[in-house]
Amino acid sequence: MQQSRPEDGHEHGEVVTADNERRIRFVFIFTAGYAAVQAVGGWLSGSLALIADSGHMVSDAAALLLALIAYRVARRPVDGTRTYGFHRVRVLAALANGATLLLLVAWITWEAIQRINQPVEVMAGPMLIVATIGLFVNLMGVWILSRGKKGDSNLRGALLHVVGDLLGSVGAIAAAIGIMLTGWTILDPLLSVLVAILVVRSAWTLVTESIQVLLQAVPRGLDARKAEAELIELPEIAEAGHFHAWTLTDDTVVATLHVSPASGADPLALPALVARWLKDRYEIDHVTVQVDAPGQLQQAGNL
Repeated sequence: MQQSRPEDGHEHGEVVTADNERRIRFVFIFTAGYAAVQAVGGWLSGSLALIADSGHMVSDAAALLLALIAYRVARRPVDGTRTYGFHRVRVLAALANGATLLLLVAWITWEAIQRINQPVEVMAGPMLIVATIGLFVNLMGVWILSRGKKGDSNLRGALLHVVGDLLGSVGAIAAAIGIMLTGWTILDPLLSVLVAILVVRSAWTLVTESIQVLLQAVPRGLDARKAEAELIELPEIAEAGHFHAWTLTDDTVVATLHVSPASGADPLALPALVARWLKDRYEIDHVTVQVDAPGQLQQAGNL
């Protein structure tokens, strides 16, 4: 029985990108500052769209701060207890961000229903001015974050929050213009609900994907049984089984499996061969291969 070993100095923890952290920090400063301005503007104008969006931006500022903390924690080195390091803290942050968005959507919808049943006066002019400023702030935030490293769930969670703010600003502008032209104050809560609907799908996706990572589910696009069948087709391998694969964090995938050598094949060459094949075929970064004697996998499968 043989088992592949990582090279000396190998660590499963990936390098945290300082660029992503710097982008989130910059957007956090702008978001937190504008959230206060928008809250005052929404209160003075009586606009639910602005108040809802200001609440959204407050939660976004908290989410961005959480993302920054997650990056700092993820930098901590591996130790004897946490051999994979702290990188999954970023997945936890992404999950918290998504859950926060879902709660915010529920609150906005509830408040909108109350406003529809009991309309209130809305000052469309101040509402339009504040919402327009917010649009430019959020456009800048989206541009900064969208140019960061793709595949970073922590950054993606932060980006979704800012995109939600952007949609909120667009909705508030549309509501203000509509109220100015028609006098229909009901447009304010209706457009708030529309913005909530646009946000909820992305938030739900972020939550479910984060949960899948934490449950160590097989990464999307990878079928464990199919991978085993494909490995058996290699001339050097007689049997393959006990294949497990999971996402460590973001786009880093880890896998373990057992194989048996075919007649005449060199058992010592199988770990490197299988690891290279899985890297090329499924982009799996870290593979641990155990080489068993011929027939041993079949016997284990019958137990």
